Amino acid sequence: MAIKSVNKYPVSALFGTDNREVYEIPRYQREYTWGSRHWEDLFDDLADNEIGYFLGTIICIDTTGDRYNAPKQAIVDGQQRLTTISLLLAALYSAISNYLNLLDEEQKSDLVQLKRKLVLKDTSSGIRIIPQIQNSNLDDYKGVLAEQGLIAAHPMPKLAGVRRIKKAFEYFRKRINGLLAETTITCEPANIAPIFNMLDKVNAAILVRIEVSNHSDAYTLFESLNNRGEQLTAVDLIKNLLLAKLDKAGSEDIDYYFTKWQQILRYIGGEYGIQERFFRHYYNAFRRKINATHKTHDKRQQYPLGALATRSNLLKIYQDIIEQDPVAFIETILLNAKVYSRIILKSDEDTHTELRSSYQTLSRVQGAPSYLLLLYLEGEKDGLGITDSDIVKIVALLIKFFIRRNLTDTPPTRDLTRIFMDIIDDIEDGKLNSGGIYKAIQSRLMALSAPDSVFEEKLRGPIYNDNTDATRFILCSLAERDMTVETKVQLWHRTGVVYTWTIEHIFPQGDIIPEAWVSMIADGDKAIAKEYQDQYVHTLGNLTISGFNSQLSNRSFEYKRDLEDTKGRSNGYRNGLNLNRDIVNQETWTVDKIQARTERLVMEAMELFAW
Repeated sequence: MAIKSVNKYPVSALFGTDNREVYEIPRYQREYTWGSRHWEDLFDDLADNEIGYFLGTIICIDTTGDRYNAPKQAIVDGQQRLTTISLLLAALYSAISNYLNLLDEEQKSDLVQLKRKLVLKDTSSGIRIIPQIQNSNLDDYKGVLAEQGLIAAHPMPKLAGVRRIKKAFEYFRKRINGLLAETTITCEPANIAPIFNMLDKVNAAILVRIEVSNHSDAYTLFESLNNRGEQLTAVDLIKNLLLAKLDKAGSEDIDYYFTKWQQILRYIGGEYGIQERFFRHYYNAFRRKINATHKTHDKRQQYPLGALATRSNLLKIYQDIIEQDPVAFIETILLNAKVYSRIILKSDEDTHTELRSSYQTLSRVQGAPSYLLLLYLEGEKDGLGITDSDIVKIVALLIKFFIRRNLTDTPPTRDLTRIFMDIIDDIEDGKLNSGGIYKAIQSRLMALSAPDSVFEEKLRGPIYNDNTDATRFILCSLAERDMTVETKVQLWHRTGVVYTWTIEHIFPQGDIIPEAWVSMIADGDKAIAKEYQDQYVHTLGNLTISGFNSQLSNRSFEYKRDLEDTKGRSNGYRNGLNLNRDIVNQETWTVDKIQARTERLVMEAMELFAW
């Protein structure tokens, strides 16, 4: 690893008026992510400690050899810290500018120098720190500087106030104004001394700047340092590995490959858990093909990269893959991310309608562990001779498998990844046609699932207590089965993360059973009513789906059955769901009716989820 220089600098030198260096955040870096906790820590550390406080380390790459024409440093690590320091300096400039008439000549000179720390004369960028463009970071930053008169007019982007750059500036401006809260401003320059004291502490704060030759050296060094900033995820580190390797290999267009990386993330979304799962699923689905080019003379080692991608070995696996051929890797992973976007319903393409609906149902039944199998089938379907319609039939099998598994806990969660990897192995070993693939998957899933007798036993029991999500899925599936275009109800609609339609207990589940229910279900005997509640309240026959659960609550049976809104539309059990057909015509709700309805729904569920 070639380190060009290591130097300790005060902020006043790094941002010095005689220093024409520009610090640019490369496009492939993360957006600005520091929040109030980080801003508070930085401000308090500077305010509470003596002059010369150590702020940490930055790692940079000199991207130009012309030091007389605004040499540019690419910031590989430390972008959060540098951006935040510059926003603090901008807030100090704003605060001092409010008291121009109180400044003496020396303080006016300090104000001019402060502007030159943030804005350079005669440079193409004009600004010392150049944030990257993600999430409007650069535009928000320029908008903040323009509002303070530090640069020429630049419109403040829409919604800048809810993003972090503007929030950080406003936080520091508020804290700086707080320094003067107990000071009475008069005509004496000394009365604004607290602001200049803070400026002195920022100027004197120390940063260690390490300059390296290329991205590969920067990444290696980054891994060895204990940084104060946000911890990078495994996916971030895979990206850094990739770009470092491309740089070391002499690629002239890092931005081109960064754009491809961004497309990968657009396909799979910004949620880290899904990103990590995709990279595990990709390797586990195609491990034979991936390992084929990594095998050595030792033929016994079938998977030299690893038999299974887990959270703990994910980075090591991809480090080896990238090391061999970074260009082939990014092209292949991009194609698979596009396929994965179909499976996780993030694709904007006109996907096969029935297939998209199948994937949506699989998601609702918590079928994500099977995505690695679907990624394989989608990616290899031409070679396997299968179509989207074939995959729809396979997804239907997976839905049955997961609803049974979620109720019976068979097979256990820890075995699911291996199960789907084994199915892929079966397919690759058998070179099956489309019909054979379906039968092979059906046979394997049936053999691993709990028998029908156990599934039926779970359906008859306190299903709501056993698995609420599975219960809701079963009730919605039974309700949707009987819907027509005219009676279609969006049972899966959400308001935020909460479903509009929720599980409703007909006989209430609360600890205090209302008198009307004690009378109806147990002839007034509270002890028997409680016994019945314990035994039957969470069984399938006592459950339905309602969009007005809060209005029904523990009210009487008649009230919940007949509830209407002001326009005469039913908010109760007469809501048109065929699921409620043996409820709406009842005058009372008793144990024998719960048992009878449980019997009906269990038989319908067994038929609906039969192999």
